Amino acid sequence: MTNFEVSIRFFLQLAVILGACRFVGYATRYLGQTQVVGEMIAGVLLGPSLLGWLAPGWQAYLFPKPTMTVLYCAAQVGLALYMFLVGLDFRIDLIRARKRSAISVSLAGILTPMALGAAIAYLLRADATVFRPEVALWQNMLFLAAAMSITAFPMLARIIRESGMSGTSLGTLALAAGSSDDAAAWCILAIVLASFRSQPGIALLAIGGGIVYAVTMLTAGRRLLARFLDFVSARPRLEGLPLPATLALLMLAAWFTDAIGIYAVFGAFILGAAVPRGAFADQLQDKLEPLTVNLLLPLFFVYSGLNTKVNLLNTPRLWAIGLLLLVAAVVGKGVACYFAARWNGEPRREAATIGALMNARGLMELIILNIGRDFGVITDTLFSMMVIMAIATTLMASPLFELLYGKQRDALLALE
Repeated sequence: MTNFEVSIRFFLQLAVILGACRFVGYATRYLGQTQVVGEMIAGVLLGPSLLGWLAPGWQAYLFPKPTMTVLYCAAQVGLALYMFLVGLDFRIDLIRARKRSAISVSLAGILTPMALGAAIAYLLRADATVFRPEVALWQNMLFLAAAMSITAFPMLARIIRESGMSGTSLGTLALAAGSSDDAAAWCILAIVLASFRSQPGIALLAIGGGIVYAVTMLTAGRRLLARFLDFVSARPRLEGLPLPATLALLMLAAWFTDAIGIYAVFGAFILGAAVPRGAFADQLQDKLEPLTVNLLLPLFFVYSGLNTKVNLLNTPRLWAIGLLLLVAAVVGKGVACYFAARWNGEPRREAATIGALMNARGLMELIILNIGRDFGVITDTLFSMMVIMAIATTLMASPLFELLYGKQRDALLALE
């Protein structure tokens, strides 16, 4: 395809994607789901699992391979912008008051699913339909541990945002624990990938670089941003400078964390958290949110869905293994985080809500699974099992959230 043909097809893709996401989103709202879940389902429906099965010719015409790079890049921009907006809502002062709970929930959400994932990998070590024989056992165990401990951080953030819990202590607690879990999971993944490349420096760069970046941005970076805004506000002729300057800095932050192996969303999120609160932060939300949420962000969910196949499980034994993974995922995340929150004195309803939110995997899971498949760590069969687990745990999140905490939301928001 020529560049002109790619651009024509890309505009058609946008129309189909946006229409499908909105339609499925409206349909899923009747089932107690948020718009983000509808977008995830729409991506799967537009991919080979349904459209490619019912009308392979139409699916190939709508999403030819030459256009996938363009769609991927646009999706990454949307994800980075959205996570930047989530960072703007992130209130560190609320975490200070509940830091013990945040740390405990985060540790429980990391260590328990990691242990269960490693144990399952050990039990299935001789199964060639699940793990590739040429991959070392410890690599399989580490990878499945990381995949089981991942949280759908962007999806969790959007559920909290759409449910009106942004900026509350409960929402901030869940975001803090979820971001910590995902950062740890990506660091473990970096160790696995480094072992495949025989380059231990990759893991050190990811872990060390991520820590240095976060500390620098939340200390010196925040002070420099505040001084820059003061400088611009005193000079009316520069009033148009902050927005493009912030966007350029956002792209640099996403590039840096992507380059060191952690993932672009964390660079964007930390930068958003570092922006001084006030009129400028409010202006950024007003200007960026409508286009990001309604145009760019759905591309991320749909792109991941287009690369998902859920029709590879064709025997009772494989479905049984898939069910084992699902149960271990729910116990490792949802149940473990619930007990960690309760141990720190959180009310029963809030603890259960945190467990339900942390249990969602979403498309961050699909990202880490695609990386594992591309590097030859896991087979397509295990990939499909984990995809089903990710979809199931994510579908649980919104209904459980509404059931457990929906009735008390107005009261909580009134207090805070």
